[in-house]
Amino acid sequence: MMAATSLAARTSPNSNGNSFYANAANPGAPIPRSSLTSFPAASPRSALDMSQAPRPSRSPQPPQGNAPEADRSSNPSSKSKTASTGVSSQHSSLSAAPRRYAAGSHPPRRLRSQYPRGNTENHVEYILVASFDIDRGPVMEHQYPVAITGDEHMLAELMLPDQAHVRNQDWTIFFLHKDTSQEEETAERQAKEERRNRRRRKRDRAKGVIHESDDEDDEDGDLDEVDWDDDLSTDSEPEGGEGPPLIYVLNLVNTKQDKTVKRGAVVKAMAICTRHPFLHIYKPLLLLALEEYFKSPVPETLSMLFNAVNEMDLSLMPKLSLLERHLLQASDNKDLFVEKFEQMIQMRIAEDRGEDITDQPFDASRSPPKPPGIFRSGTKAHVEGQATYAVPRDTHEFESKVMYKGIPIPIKVPVAIMPETVGDFSLIKLIQNFSDSHAKSPQTFPLHPHLTTNGPHTHPIIVLVNALLTQKRVIFLGYNMPSGDVAEAVLAACALASGGVLRGFTRHAFPYTDLTKVDDLLNVPGFIAGVTNPTFEHHPEWWDLLCDLPSGKMKISSKIDPAPVTEGLVYFQQQNPSHAGLVNGAGSSNNAAANDLTGDVAFMADILRSIASRAGERVIRAKWRDWVVKFTRIAAAFEESVYGASALYIGSDEHETTTVGVGGHGYVWCDEPSKAKELAGNVTRIEGWRNTRSYYSFIQDVAQLYTIRPLKGLDLHHMHDRLRTQRLSPMQSREVYLAFSKYVHSYDEICLLLSVAPESHAGLFYIALGLFHRDKDVRSKTADLLERIGEHEAGQHWWRALSRFERLAYIRIKREADLENANKVKETTAIYGGLDKRIS
Repeated sequence: MMAATSLAARTSPNSNGNSFYANAANPGAPIPRSSLTSFPAASPRSALDMSQAPRPSRSPQPPQGNAPEADRSSNPSSKSKTASTGVSSQHSSLSAAPRRYAAGSHPPRRLRSQYPRGNTENHVEYILVASFDIDRGPVMEHQYPVAITGDEHMLAELMLPDQAHVRNQDWTIFFLHKDTSQEEETAERQAKEERRNRRRRKRDRAKGVIHESDDEDDEDGDLDEVDWDDDLSTDSEPEGGEGPPLIYVLNLVNTKQDKTVKRGAVVKAMAICTRHPFLHIYKPLLLLALEEYFKSPVPETLSMLFNAVNEMDLSLMPKLSLLERHLLQASDNKDLFVEKFEQMIQMRIAEDRGEDITDQPFDASRSPPKPPGIFRSGTKAHVEGQATYAVPRDTHEFESKVMYKGIPIPIKVPVAIMPETVGDFSLIKLIQNFSDSHAKSPQTFPLHPHLTTNGPHTHPIIVLVNALLTQKRVIFLGYNMPSGDVAEAVLAACALASGGVLRGFTRHAFPYTDLTKVDDLLNVPGFIAGVTNPTFEHHPEWWDLLCDLPSGKMKISSKIDPAPVTEGLVYFQQQNPSHAGLVNGAGSSNNAAANDLTGDVAFMADILRSIASRAGERVIRAKWRDWVVKFTRIAAAFEESVYGASALYIGSDEHETTTVGVGGHGYVWCDEPSKAKELAGNVTRIEGWRNTRSYYSFIQDVAQLYTIRPLKGLDLHHMHDRLRTQRLSPMQSREVYLAFSKYVHSYDEICLLLSVAPESHAGLFYIALGLFHRDKDVRSKTADLLERIGEHEAGQHWWRALSRFERLAYIRIKREADLENANKVKETTAIYGGLDKRIS
């Protein structure tokens, strides 16, 4: 974090806006390359409930204690691990009874906090106050604890949006881009290199190779605590990102009527600057603090807010791995990973008890202190104060509080944050805004290969996603609307196109901007901006797609650049002459449903049905994530088909077949004609995406994820899709089921399997079909796999979702196996007993 002493303003020649420099040692001297601007600097790629115990289930439960088979993969990532214990989540007082896990199915690392106690980093880095002066315009009044930038006028303009004086209250969000100093870059690079070296030495130690530096690492005691996805589980961007984390700014504008001043009103704005993307949690605090500032417009008011928010305790929020975050985000289960919250509390109780013991003299006659009770948040015991610590009612949100002026303000922090997810927005609201208008009066779009993938009647939401994927300039216009509503639409659009998978949208998004910054805006390729000034609508050369929020209509610019004819398009048409006419063929028909080569028409119909049936926001986000994942997998298949190889996939069939015995990878179609048709429908969208920031960032993410993936020579997604999509012969399905059973053992491997069989997509249904296979060995191995899943922290919830029919099949197979083993023991005993009699 930047020094809290003084900042000297200076302009950076490498940025599009004004910036600042800071030097803690010498407040007057600048440090090179440490700047802030509302616009991104140019980059090399920029051009291109548990209050009562639940009823016991009447369905069969998996028997405990059966050890998994000894057959393991030769893959180093599949080595077995020691057992783990946790607290059962099935009781209101969450007692300390240990849970049973299959061998090797516990987390591979000691549980840690996302924000440990003693962390020197602040939750909020700056607090800003601006006001509107009738003579001077927007004016910055205070920047606390130090000045964030020398260009106060730029910040004041962003904090006081157009027409703010006509509303009593308005919210805005904007981002600031910080250039890291050379010292920060060096320190970060060294820290990443050290983490890599530690992981490398840990793998070598497992193989028996000892390094001279191991003794030093043992003294530190953290060699074995290296997170399997340490680089990906932080708030900052993964390696290969486009720069340091953004500074997210949440701003509140209030207008107070006052006849004693000019214009009869006082307009003030207060903003909180943080590096946490969940900046919406500070809204109630801003409301209280700005009201207090109107009464006492002094720096001490800002100091009180600054200290309160930074004393917020998030140390009991567990740090989840990337796979765990995926599972939590895709599930509606409020108890998922509740054991981790309980374990964090147990660790804290043990820590507190240890401190108490060291403070008091030892007395052998005195019984050990009784550990405080652990209850679910909101239960009677918790409300009555019987619980020192409480587990959240919903594990998707960590419940904390901020003490502001002696009043506890409840705060709920999202536990799993995925890329491009900033603030509190609603995909449902965005989709309904444009879908309702389209349903009442369908609009016809001018044809553009990148945007109208289903012809002139392509659904507006698909047009929007296509524009974002192909890096078009997108404007959200909200004339006479609160700027907060416009900003929310921009944030929702970024999350829509990202799906928590792709990156490169938020960094070039401007949730709110105004006409004075249009020149800087036009220097940013593929921006996503929110505006309230209607002037933008009359300048089609400024944008490629205009989304008018009040009317719910979209407009493709008449000045948009035509899509170039790419080599990939030509190659595909040459290699698939029978399907060459289908490329953009949907554009020749007015019936998009009849030419739904991409499946987007059916997908949007499913989304709208889900919204109409009151499906929650989490369900819609999960569906969009699946859509984005499908798109990237189809793109990889396209590149392999046309170019012979794809950077979107790492691995080869030869390696998979020799190591695993089950070949194949990537997206699965039911037959070859279906594959050719879907590729033909997606070819222009894929070709438009292949030269964008999100494409290159995704390639870097794929390479990084491969190095930490639990199973490197096995595409579980491909195998599961074969069971789900294709009609396999008994021999083909046998190979898949046996591969699942043979290689899926450890905690992370089971997490990976659950991630490709989400609860929203039938869960374990297709895997459990192995219980009915004609091959006895397949039935037995599938039962063993389901047993391991049933003993997994997350897998137990998937197990409970199995039908009674499948559970009964599991019980029957297990009983048959036990009976067979018992008969073998009897036969062996009888044989050896007979030999003993003969010998005697």
